[in-house]
Amino acid sequence: MAGGGGGPQKTDDFQPHPIKDQLPGVDFCVTSSPPWPEAILLGFQHFLVMLGTTVFIPTLLVPLMGGGNVEKAKVIETILFVAGINTLLQTWFGTRLPVVIGASYAFIIPVVSIALSRRFDVYIDPHRRFKETMKAVQGAIVIASLLQVIFGFLGFVRIFGRYLSPLSAVPLVTLTGLGFFAFGFPQLAKCVEIGLPALILVVFISQYTMRLKPPIFGRFAVLFTVAIVWTYAEILTAAGAYKKRSYATQISCRTDRSGLISAAPWIRIPYPFQWGRPDFNAGDIFAMMAAAFVAIIESTGTFIAASRYGSATPIPPSVISRGVGWLGVSTFLDGIFGSVSGSTASVENAGLLGMTRVGSRRVIQISAAFMLFFSVLGKFGAFLASIPMPIFAALYCVLFAYVGFSIFMGLSVTEYFHEYHLISDRGPVHTRSIWFNNIVEVIFSSPATVGIIVALFLDLTVSRGHSTTRRDSGRHWWEKFQNYNTDTRSEEFYSLPYNLNRHFPSV
Repeated sequence: MAGGGGGPQKTDDFQPHPIKDQLPGVDFCVTSSPPWPEAILLGFQHFLVMLGTTVFIPTLLVPLMGGGNVEKAKVIETILFVAGINTLLQTWFGTRLPVVIGASYAFIIPVVSIALSRRFDVYIDPHRRFKETMKAVQGAIVIASLLQVIFGFLGFVRIFGRYLSPLSAVPLVTLTGLGFFAFGFPQLAKCVEIGLPALILVVFISQYTMRLKPPIFGRFAVLFTVAIVWTYAEILTAAGAYKKRSYATQISCRTDRSGLISAAPWIRIPYPFQWGRPDFNAGDIFAMMAAAFVAIIESTGTFIAASRYGSATPIPPSVISRGVGWLGVSTFLDGIFGSVSGSTASVENAGLLGMTRVGSRRVIQISAAFMLFFSVLGKFGAFLASIPMPIFAALYCVLFAYVGFSIFMGLSVTEYFHEYHLISDRGPVHTRSIWFNNIVEVIFSSPATVGIIVALFLDLTVSRGHSTTRRDSGRHWWEKFQNYNTDTRSEEFYSLPYNLNRHFPSV
């Protein structure tokens, strides 16, 4: 952790600028912790955030493998159980950073390829087909995990990390979050009547209430948002708002259509090889190795982001390599238990570190305890897992965008408009006024336009009063450019060494 060393000598006596204990914008660093009640609530909040991915991946893959609600509920429980173990292993022995280890989207493509393979068409019984497909997925994941173990524990990632300059680290960290823009607004818009209020609410609570002391609302923005919007969705469902809507809309909007609560057992402990002995196929293994390699890259970006939000010193290449090695152990456990996906460092939970300004390792370990608890008590876990996915998508619009909310929305909103136009051959806005429809589609199909609209709105509301620039009506456009007071570089540019020493202290 960043901070001055303890001892009889004071470092302030011979250092021109004393090292700060924590980086700006961090209230609790890696080794510090909030009071226990607050830490428990924050841990539960991290559990809720990772629950979206935990539910989404089995919901997508299990039906393709031949499974029903019972198999889906068991897979979700397995992912939660293994994620809890893997998170504890990473915080104890891996990077020891406040990162949640959960299911990875990178494994979706190879698993879909296995599920659609013709060699499983001989199985008529859906449950038998599911088990045979799962065994093939398990075998491929187990072998693919060895790639991460070798790259990590033998130091290949350390060699890569030594050449990772700030110039190359910036796109790595940035795209680790922004690369998931397809899981943001396009998923939110599947039920816009609950997704959009959730997005507005989480942005309002997290950005406009942080100035309050203590920042209770801002720190628990996810809990407040989920509680309010989920209750709202329950009211809409009970009132029959979706009775005459399409099947796809009901699946996305209704709170009683997931089928998880009735299918989940009351108490069940996942165990290794619960689906049978893994099968091994060379083609499946090579495809799964590619997914394991992608998980290494994405996890590296998340490790770097988590070290910053945890107020740790810049993460050394050896620590990254060790973290990747334990990530391989996590993926190996995924294959042994049969959780239908490999592991990665959760991007959304890293974003939550930045939003709450709490980078405590203990909070993440508490969230791992919640994962283990709700994975064993199946009914309770299934109840939380029945939260509509558009609510999670609204949270991801903020949490995936830990490097820039306006950039993420510029990419995610336009992706939704493009997808809608490809499927329906028209835009999502279709009123009787064709000219109005065209205006809306043109504006919201431009990433730059959407990005500047969001950024300017936040600048005028959240950051109002922070600017030192004099008010200017813009009418005197013919005048020469000029500085109003002094050289704008005087405070930041000329004191750059001091700022570097203050913001990026040495170990």
